[in-house]
Amino acid sequence: MKKYIVVLVVSMMFWNCSSQETLSSIAAKELKVLLVKKELQLLDVRTPKEIEQGFIKGAKFSNYFDTDFTAQVAKQFDSEKTIYVYCRSGNRSLKAVKILTAKRFKAINVLGGYEAWKLAQ
Repeated sequence: MKKYIVVLVVSMMFWNCSSQETLSSIAAKELKVLLVKKELQLLDVRTPKEIEQGFIKGAKFSNYFDTDFTAQVAKQFDSEKTIYVYCRSGNRSLKAVKILTAKRFKAINVLGGYEAWKLAQ
């Protein structure tokens, strides 16, 4: 009986791993290098109040908390090109990347968000 329980638990672990989404991320330092080399689609998902404290040059803005968040993104960005997404610390942008990926956008999360970007300067 013990043997069957072990097999069941191990099977469930593999099933859970294979069903997880694969999301792409990039470090703020890597993004900085890419921005020097070429123009990228950059999305800031912070609130207007947060944006007043600074932002990455060239970013477009769409507040993650707006009810029409994905519609705003669709109007501003080319869905065929990769969108680099950041927020204050990287948590909200990760959620935004999940939403955008589900809507068939190519989106990459900026790890550590704007806080990491400031530290990389």
